[in-house]
Amino acid sequence: MGIDLEHLYRDLHANPELSFQEHRTAGIVAGHLSELGLKVHGGIGGTGVVGVLANGPGPTVLLRADMDGLPVLEATGLDYASTAFATDGDDHLVPVMHACGHDVHVTCLLGAVEKLVAERGTWSGTVVALFQPAEEQGGGAQAMVDDGLYAKVPKPVVVLGQHVAPFPAGWLGLRPGVAMASADSLNITLHGSGGHGSRPETTVDPVLLAAATTMRLHGIVSRELAAADQAVLTVGQIHSGTKNNIIASHATLGLSIRTFDESVRTKVLASIERVVRGEALASGSPTEPVITLEEHFPLTVNDTAASARVASALAGRFGTDHVIDPGPVAGSEDVGVLATAAGVPLVYWLLGGADPSLFTDFAATGRMPENIPSNHSPHFAPRIQPTLRVGVDALVAAARAWLAE
Repeated sequence: MGIDLEHLYRDLHANPELSFQEHRTAGIVAGHLSELGLKVHGGIGGTGVVGVLANGPGPTVLLRADMDGLPVLEATGLDYASTAFATDGDDHLVPVMHACGHDVHVTCLLGAVEKLVAERGTWSGTVVALFQPAEEQGGGAQAMVDDGLYAKVPKPVVVLGQHVAPFPAGWLGLRPGVAMASADSLNITLHGSGGHGSRPETTVDPVLLAAATTMRLHGIVSRELAAADQAVLTVGQIHSGTKNNIIASHATLGLSIRTFDESVRTKVLASIERVVRGEALASGSPTEPVITLEEHFPLTVNDTAASARVASALAGRFGTDHVIDPGPVAGSEDVGVLATAAGVPLVYWLLGGADPSLFTDFAATGRMPENIPSNHSPHFAPRIQPTLRVGVDALVAAARAWLAE
């Protein structure tokens, strides 16, 4: 009896786990891989699981899915919605949701492995099915590589994967070259001099410093970059103070930066440092600000020739009108680390997951309707079918483009 993919998906969705805490998910994955006859390697990079399906001579293809959820309180109203809470890395109790669709990724890869096992009389080679922890932190792929991934499993000739996205289920998006942005997460501590709210003249107010810095930072993209230099800068967090009539001694900012070119990234990061230090100086800050790089995702770059090969396979399976170029995506991924470490091409595409009936004009215009919940939204809820069927078939078609007949 085969895997009930819809049941599996609902179960994974209802039971998400935070980065490097994917113990239940990893156990489910390892169990299914073992039942399908694969050689299973667990605990790689913490909670990573890899199954190896050796099927005679031929190329080795790596198919990747990520497993972790996000600290988001689900608001979909689904009967299988997550009510999970967990303790994060800062020892805070937070809600957990599969708000990015990694439950789709795991389900589709297990379904693809099952299909490849069933079809193994028609192909030859080796399939490496990799289930990665902690993509949301940007460290899971590197953790698996650092833990000796390619000493434990065969090195592939290509790394393949997909990410569910808020465009119509049944469509796929594949872009050669720079496909997804690099991302940097910065934490900034600004120092003031605290005191009573009635006597601001005796203080250096870090709240005012934080506000001025935030305004100036948002001018970097709009006033320091050329129109052709794409970047996104977001100040996602500002924290300071404990009481209305107390001027605090410090404030913290949390920044997210997305860029599509390494020279633009270098310029933006240098501008951030200049602005932060300049505003601290202008405010009379008694101590230099502290700027810490917390996370970095490299650019996701699809190999041109390999992308053409996969695009042809996807078009042959789903039709050319259902395989589109989505343009560069400002979201970020660490899947490229797996390809770089092996010295092989990467092909990473988008899998439509939204209700096709909402997109009556999509095929003609390529435009999505407004107010469709995106990844990381508490309302993000991919349509189960045909998303899972298409996701399974896309992985199989892409793998078969490399495996020997």
